[in-house]
Amino acid sequence: MTVLQDRPKVIVLMKGGIGNQIFCYAAARRLTLVNAADLVIDDVSGFAVDKLYQRKYYLDHFNIAGRPATVKERLKRPIIIHRNWMRIINRWRPFFKRTYLEDRHLSFDSRLLDFQVKGTLYLDGYWQSENYFKDIENVIKKDLAFKPSFDPYTEELACKIEGCTAIAIHRRWFDPSGENYTHNLPFNYYVQAIEKIERQVPNGIFFLFSDQPTLAAQELSYLGKRLVVVERNNNRDYTCDDLWLMSKCQHFIIANSTFSWWGAWLGEKEGSIVIAPDVKITGITAWGFPGLIPERWQKLSVS
Repeated sequence: MTVLQDRPKVIVLMKGGIGNQIFCYAAARRLTLVNAADLVIDDVSGFAVDKLYQRKYYLDHFNIAGRPATVKERLKRPIIIHRNWMRIINRWRPFFKRTYLEDRHLSFDSRLLDFQVKGTLYLDGYWQSENYFKDIENVIKKDLAFKPSFDPYTEELACKIEGCTAIAIHRRWFDPSGENYTHNLPFNYYVQAIEKIERQVPNGIFFLFSDQPTLAAQELSYLGKRLVVVERNNNRDYTCDDLWLMSKCQHFIIANSTFSWWGAWLGEKEGSIVIAPDVKITGITAWGFPGLIPERWQKLSVS
């Protein structure tokens, strides 16, 4: 009698906002496909310890693959010590022999593409580069098809976007508004980006997405009737609605944010223009590291 061996599996730790969660998923999805492994999604542990931002899991709004992790697979409290020991032990192992992989340095690590999953692998990190899943781009976009559950306000905006040359602008505040640009992009970036895109796309309509829409609208009021403010982006209940609306635009001016990174990536079509900030930021809002911004996107220096 032949005994069937269990399939290998990748248990991916979800954490961060919706953009980071999608990056986690996309890297894990590709790893399971090339290794004929099962995808297991830990949608609890990463949020149980998020006391500062109090994020929640968003990927149930998409048609993603995989199954939820069991309590034992999560390695969460009261056995969080087990996870920490796995991290420490695996840091001393050769990369291709690890059972717990971390994305510790942010920059694209091509070794993940050749990793062979044997048994159970824990994947912990943001893996913020399309290079981790570019070869299965069609699969990722199919998985990330939005479930049709939008309200009349969102549907009406979608019709406006589809009926014009729509340019998405994402203005994100990480620090309180003012002159502190440690993590916030300076307003001058948006002025230059608008000028740059208008030289290539005249007469476009700008759809503004922001966690502070009123303040952002005041900054861009000089656009007049060509500016449409998406009012609800600062309400987390409508995060997926806004990502869907952004992805329906034709062109994109993104912030130093994985939210608008994914809005542009999901909505990008032949002829789309994506302008991204060419700035190096370290710390919790890290940006500009190698592999993050696709080469085909237009980088704009931030000063």
